[in-house]
Amino acid sequence: MTQTLAEMAVEVLTTADGRTKTALGRRHAATWFAARAANAPLPIGSAMPPDAPARPPRPELLSPRDVPRRRPGSPLGRIALLHAVAHIELNAVDLHWDIIARFTHHPMPLGFYDDWVKAADEEAKHFNLICDCLEALGSHYGAMPAHAGMWRAASDTATDLHGRLAVVPMVLEARGLDVTPGMIDVFRKAGETGAVAAMEVIYAEEVAHVAYGSKWFNWLCGRDGTDPKDTFHRLVRHYFHGALKPPFNEAKRADAGLPPDFYWPLADEMAARNPEQTG
Repeated sequence: MTQTLAEMAVEVLTTADGRTKTALGRRHAATWFAARAANAPLPIGSAMPPDAPARPPRPELLSPRDVPRRRPGSPLGRIALLHAVAHIELNAVDLHWDIIARFTHHPMPLGFYDDWVKAADEEAKHFNLICDCLEALGSHYGAMPAHAGMWRAASDTATDLHGRLAVVPMVLEARGLDVTPGMIDVFRKAGETGAVAAMEVIYAEEVAHVAYGSKWFNWLCGRDGTDPKDTFHRLVRHYFHGALKPPFNEAKRADAGLPPDFYWPLADEMAARNPEQTG
C-alpha cells in the first residue's frame, strides 16, 4: 500500500539516528517529487506526529546556559561551531517534516507540501555536508553537547500553523541569514575550504526556506482577511522567547519576503524592554 505523505513524515520524525533519518527523508522527498512529476501526487493523508522527534543517545542535550561557549579562533572552537550547525540542521529536518504531518487538518494547496518537502530535503543535505566536515576534522555529530531547547518553538506552536510559520522560518531561520556570513568568514580565514563550501550551500538555500514561511504566512493571512504584519507581531510576541537583535541581513531578508517593518519594530520593542540583552 502506498504511504501517504503524512505517514512518510512521521516515519522520518520517529527515526533517531541522524544519518539514517536524513537518508530516509531524502528517499521520501524523491518519491514525492517523482509522483508530482508524473502528475500523480501521493495522498497527503493524516498521521499523528510525536510530541518531539526521536533523537540519538548522543549528543547530550543541555540547557542553553550550560552549553560551552564556542571560541572559533581555535581548531576545537571551529569544530564546536560546526557541531552546533549540524544540530541546527538536524532539528530543521524534523521541523519541516513536522509541519507537513502536524497540520494536515488545515486545507492547503499542494504547493505548500512541495515547498516543505523540498526544504526538508535540503536540510538533510545540509546536515550531511556538515557531518562530512566534522568527520574530515576527526570529529562527528554527537561528540559534543548540544542545545536542548531547539524543539521549544515547535512545541509552543503545535496547534497553531500561523504561529509555526511566524516563529520557525520567519524568525529562527531568518536569524540564520544574519549570522551565516560571519561563520563563513571564520572558516575562510582559517583556510577550511570544505566548511566554507558547505556553509555557502546552506546560506544560498536557506533564503528559500525563509521565503516559504513568508509566502504561506501571507497566504493564510490573505485567506483569513487579516493584516500579515500585525498578525506576525502578535504571534512573535506570544510565542518567541528569545530576542530579535540587529545586525539584520536586510538584503537577504528582503529576498525572502521579509520587509524591515516586520522585524525592526519587534527588535526595538524587545530592546526597550530588556536593555541588558542589547549590544
